Amino acid sequence: MALKDYQQKRKFDETSEPKGKAKKSKNKLIFVIQRHAATRLHYDFRLEMEGVLKSWAVPKGPSLDPQDKRLAMMVEDHPYDYKDFEGNIPEGNYGAGQVEVWDSGTYEPLEENSKTSDEKELLKELHAGSLKFILHGKKLKGEFALVKMKNVEDNAWLLIKHKDEFAESPYNAEENTSPKSLVTKFLEEKKSLKTNAKKKS
Repeated sequence: MALKDYQQKRKFDETSEPKGKAKKSKNKLIFVIQRHAATRLHYDFRLEMEGVLKSWAVPKGPSLDPQDKRLAMMVEDHPYDYKDFEGNIPEGNYGAGQVEVWDSGTYEPLEENSKTSDEKELLKELHAGSLKFILHGKKLKGEFALVKMKNVEDNAWLLIKHKDEFAESPYNAEENTSPKSLVTKFLEEKKSLKTNAKKKS
């Protein structure tokens, strides 16, 4: 019942988000990062495991700068089909706002373990609270770690870039976003409506 929380939070007669079932990639495991303008703009970082997308909300967005330790709040598992979801989540629905795919690709564990599959190795690390992996994306490449924070909220993690040939300092996810993107347009319209409302009042 990995998707129970996801399904309970959504009204599928109102949102176009996929109901989805557990499903797996045929070859390599996939990852996706979605830029999400909800109450606040954030990035959703998702890793395929056990037929679902293990998910973290990253308020400041991912970074290629090893000095940045990005807070990543673990949220409910999302269905595999969510990897392609883009569009508007209507007002009054959980996560209302605009969503777009910011980056996607495949990933694998940093540590190769000949005795277990990539997925089993990653699940073991996830449960241990320290995930190390290599991303093969269009924007994000190279070694990363997700480390569970101790003595704070149970779902608080840090997303950290390792020092390698893909490291880039400084790095700003927003500067690596198309100015014509759906989310940018949505934010501009929202800002314009607020400005007009202020002028009228």
